[in-house]
Amino acid sequence: MTDKIIVEQSGAIARIIFNQPEKRNAVSLEMWEAVEVALDQFATDKKVRVLILSGAGGKAFVSGADISKFESERASAKGVANYDAITKRVYDKVEAFPKPTIAQIDGFCIGGGVALAVCCDIRICGQGSNFAIPAARLGLGYGFFGINRLANLVGPSFAKEIFFTARRFDAEEARIMGLVNRVAEDGAVAAAAEDMATMITANAPLTVDAVKFITNQTRMDESERDLAACEAMVKECFDSADYIEGRRAFMEKRKPVWTGS
Repeated sequence: MTDKIIVEQSGAIARIIFNQPEKRNAVSLEMWEAVEVALDQFATDKKVRVLILSGAGGKAFVSGADISKFESERASAKGVANYDAITKRVYDKVEAFPKPTIAQIDGFCIGGGVALAVCCDIRICGQGSNFAIPAARLGLGYGFFGINRLANLVGPSFAKEIFFTARRFDAEEARIMGLVNRVAEDGAVAAAAEDMATMITANAPLTVDAVKFITNQTRMDESERDLAACEAMVKECFDSADYIEGRRAFMEKRKPVWTGS
């Protein structure tokens, strides 16, 4: 795995860190490939309850593609197709990750950084963070799935403004439009993401994971929704030892001990 992607795990909280701060964490093909490997690893690790994605250096989350790699990675139609395929797989895997995901956004979040952040369940940024999708300034085409994710999050009008103007939006504008959940003080974003992750891990894993799955299903066309799977996950919660533990802990006024079963 490239050293430009750092993978960490502390208890139930896993982290994927984009580690190219000298380029504002611009992402190359090998970095996307390393992220995909990490996602697959954490998705099946029962110890992992929450995944935090962040950028190293404190000045950027992800600032899009590493332009210095374009000649070697995206100079041909085949290269572009390969790059687009791997990025689509990563975005899809982040969105479908079976456990809650948090984007910890320090500083710049540009282009592919926004595309990655909107795939996460929760976004927390610093007061000095800036967001932009400069596709219209570069003459780039932007596919349905990326625009659809953004429009589902902020609404069609804001999505159009983001793309049409290609300007930078500050943290407060991002909060107002619903692009981020929380705005923390600069330098305190990591702590805010950690606190959120810790709060999530204190709750019943079967319930949290079921809510994520079902919420994602609401964004699909009715013909594509797996309502049977939704019903099965709800039933699993009620049939679980954790449901018994939750009731007993509430009655006994103590913290529950979850087993995920």
